[in-house]
Amino acid sequence: MNRQELVEKIATAHQLSKAEAGRVLDTVTEAIVNAVKKGDAVQLVGFGSFKQVARAARTGFNPQAGEKIKIAAQKVPKFVPGAAFKDAVDPKAAKRRAEKAAAKKTTVTKKAAVKAKKK
Repeated sequence: MNRQELVEKIATAHQLSKAEAGRVLDTVTEAIVNAVKKGDAVQLVGFGSFKQVARAARTGFNPQAGEKIKIAAQKVPKFVPGAAFKDAVDPKAAKRRAEKAAAKKTTVTKKAAVKAKKK
């Protein structure tokens, strides 16, 4: 999906003109970019979070020249998907996580019951 298709989707879902939907999308992306640029994190619960991270300086390799080069430290944007987003993309993984959490919860409950008996 590209920007134009997303604008059409927003316009259709909310009975807006494409121009209005485009301005709404521009406002949202601009707000996210400005916040991350200032060093703030933007968290959209269920969807994910956008933040700025520092990438350390490192040595790279230029395959064309066949020589090592120094890559300077830099700040880059990072997106971390939320649990609901991950679950929507891979429902099987979501099911495994839920089963693992349930198993862990029953283990904790059993340990608490054993401790209560000892007292």
